[in-house]
Amino acid sequence: MHTIVDARVIITCPGRNFVTLKITTKSGVYGLGDATLNGRELAVASYLNDHVVPCLIGRDARQIEDIWQFFYKGAYWRRGPITMTAIAAVDVALWDIKAKNANMPLYELLGGASRTGVMVYGHANGNTIDETIEQAKRYKEQGYKAIRLQSGVPGLASTYGVSKDKLFYEPADAARPTENVWSTIKYMPTVPKLFAAARDALGWDVHLLHDVHHRLTPLEAGRLGKDLEEFRPFWLEDCTPAENQAGFRTIRQHTTTPLAVGEVFNSVWDAKQLIDEQLIDYIRTTIVHAGGISHVRRIAHLAELNNVRTGFHGATDLSPVCMGAALHFDLWVPNFGIQEYMRHTDETDAVFPHAYTFSNGDLHPGQAPGHGVDIDEALAAKYPYRPASLPVNRLEDGTLFNW
Repeated sequence: MHTIVDARVIITCPGRNFVTLKITTKSGVYGLGDATLNGRELAVASYLNDHVVPCLIGRDARQIEDIWQFFYKGAYWRRGPITMTAIAAVDVALWDIKAKNANMPLYELLGGASRTGVMVYGHANGNTIDETIEQAKRYKEQGYKAIRLQSGVPGLASTYGVSKDKLFYEPADAARPTENVWSTIKYMPTVPKLFAAARDALGWDVHLLHDVHHRLTPLEAGRLGKDLEEFRPFWLEDCTPAENQAGFRTIRQHTTTPLAVGEVFNSVWDAKQLIDEQLIDYIRTTIVHAGGISHVRRIAHLAELNNVRTGFHGATDLSPVCMGAALHFDLWVPNFGIQEYMRHTDETDAVFPHAYTFSNGDLHPGQAPGHGVDIDEALAAKYPYRPASLPVNRLEDGTLFNW
């Protein structure tokens, strides 16, 4: 009855590429897991098809922890985004099956709701500060209690987080990586001006966030955080590359602005020092890129011991399957902070019908058994894979830089 009899990888592109793993048991119950890794989707699909799926058939779907350990320890070459995304797809699909068999929403299986809804933040962006503020006003009118602010930088042709689409953002814009140009000197003065304008226009009863996207040194990040303190930002995100976790000590020494990081992390080891030393305030690690619910739960428990809250990544390149699983996790996890909510296109929502809903600045995962997200395979088949790569960044003198 609980034996896994089929596991299939489904690739679809309803506006952007998504990879989904569908695991089916002998009883006919199936579960879905997101396996999307932006710009490297086919690498994960191959890992699943060639290495994971053959080892799933015949296993007991109830043994989630044992299966997780098998694919983590059994691979020998541990961690990394491809391996951990593949493991996450298996893990989430198995949790989906377990909750369906129990006939309860996933959050109940995790331990029950810790709150009535999940506060989310939207993305206000524009080519100028004025355009961004106008978008932020629209988000506030829609009931958002938290808004991320991104605006163009004078003198730069393009800037991360700014696009023609205002409810979703897809940076993978070409088959081969486009090249953007970056200048920290031009960027640094614009952010305090953006926040000053936002406070004047929006008041103080809305949370304001900003994403640096890994582009500053620790000292520069400390300086920017200090410049923003008077505007009380909810957080400053990914202000410096986090491979060297100790770099956040420098930032902490120079600012009290809350810090968030982790959307590119793949395991608890990527965040261990940051959490142990309380160098961050929010951990952004995603369920899809960090080994699924089973592993992210370990990260969240470690974070709770050190006064760090969750603030999961939730960009458009994470499928509704990941969003559904994340919302069940968010509703349960005791040290929840906030959830990113970059909406999907209508085409994507049609391919992935889901139970989660938005109201008054909050998302709720719904009461459907499992994580509440399904896939219309016939519709998905109408959107074939399309090569798409994330951009790269260069400084004005041509030096390759962090995107």
